[in-house]
Amino acid sequence: MKRRKFGLLAGASLAALNVRPARAANAIVYPTQIPKDPAMLQSTLTPFGSIRAGNADGSIPAWTGGYTTPPAGWQPGDFIPDPNENDAVIVKIDATNMAQYADYLSAGVMAMMSKYPDFFINVYPTHRTHCAPQDLYDNTALNVSRAQLSPAGPQLGFLNAVGGMPFPILDLSDPLVAGAQLYWNHYCAWKGRATLNRTEQWSVANSTPYMSGESAKAYCDYPYYHKGVTPENFDGLVLREYVVSTAPENAVGEEYLTEDFSNPFASPNIVYELLNGQGRVRRAPEVKYDTPASQVDGLADTDEYFGFTSQPDQYNWKYLGMKELFIPYNNNTLIGLPGTQTVGPHFFDPNSVRWEKHRVHAVDITLRPGKRNTLPHRILYFEEDTFNVATEDAHDANDVLVHVNITYFMTRPDMPGTCLANNSVHNLQTGNWTPMVGPYGEKARPSIKYADSWPNDWFDPNYLAASAQY
Repeated sequence: MKRRKFGLLAGASLAALNVRPARAANAIVYPTQIPKDPAMLQSTLTPFGSIRAGNADGSIPAWTGGYTTPPAGWQPGDFIPDPNENDAVIVKIDATNMAQYADYLSAGVMAMMSKYPDFFINVYPTHRTHCAPQDLYDNTALNVSRAQLSPAGPQLGFLNAVGGMPFPILDLSDPLVAGAQLYWNHYCAWKGRATLNRTEQWSVANSTPYMSGESAKAYCDYPYYHKGVTPENFDGLVLREYVVSTAPENAVGEEYLTEDFSNPFASPNIVYELLNGQGRVRRAPEVKYDTPASQVDGLADTDEYFGFTSQPDQYNWKYLGMKELFIPYNNNTLIGLPGTQTVGPHFFDPNSVRWEKHRVHAVDITLRPGKRNTLPHRILYFEEDTFNVATEDAHDANDVLVHVNITYFMTRPDMPGTCLANNSVHNLQTGNWTPMVGPYGEKARPSIKYADSWPNDWFDPNYLAASAQY
């Protein structure tokens, strides 16, 4: 693979990482408003809206284009190993030394270290691998002036943005507006135009890992990113997903169809399901908000997939600012290993997870009046390049930290880009946890296939009905 040089080299010293106690230096800082000028995306900002420069000490490098070249001999659909697998660990952080690095750790990660003496993170040199095709950069620049939040409320949807980041330059004049813009960027984060991958769902209760949900083939189509999409021909459909269960035996043949929209207040998201023995397709019941996710035996809620995946209308999204944080990143190694090897009693095998220092946007979300959710207060950290949620600390009605949500990024130079591949939700009260969904496999390294689109028929509820098993 063609590799770019980013900041620290393998074997860099701890001093070079500059993670000594410096709480004032790494506090959350509300940034200065950047002019809403598309030209900024070619100078001060990256083409998707993050800060192009590195940090002061070089431990976060400047963005220079990301990874765009697959390894030699690679064929479409093949697994892509960690392009930085020769990097050396800079520092290992656990309960014994976490106080020294507290400024760069989320409260949830420190709670994990306090609760589990064998939990640790290995910090590696930072690589800003994210990138995207040129048409996404072009559309992102156009979205600077045309994208709008829903007139009904910033957390209720957006209009007139297609084909790129909806809000690459945040409106910092109102923290509730900037927070909602970050969510919609996460909602529309670049994952490809259309993908096919195989997934598995695991749960861990009473320290015992088991495959709780089906193994499945997931066909994802992102009309928001289809070639030639414009605000005039876009119908608001951001994602449609067709899932076909392949295991265990009692789930083989079950199918699901999901449709997510850019303005869910006007066009609510939809889930259809075809269950074995029923012979008919029906709208699934309330599959959003804090409905327990049945695929992981209720160990996490539906809105906890991939950091946060649900209609965001229950919350006010208040932007807090930016800081530097250790987060899992470039985790092709973790994704390429079978769950039987990585899923432990309380967390993923720490030696299989790569952590790096990245800048993140911090957002505090609290329930709006009249709404209810078992997790009424959450703090989310959005990674600056991808705009994806990197980690989330979720609190109960007494404002006690109860769930720690950690996401894992995968580098795909064939897409090209860096995207979310899995997330884990850890219950600090029960000790149970779930790696909610991942493209890993037991029999072979996972493959992901990319396409410009999938046939429309695959996403028609009538298509599910035609394949019903009685």
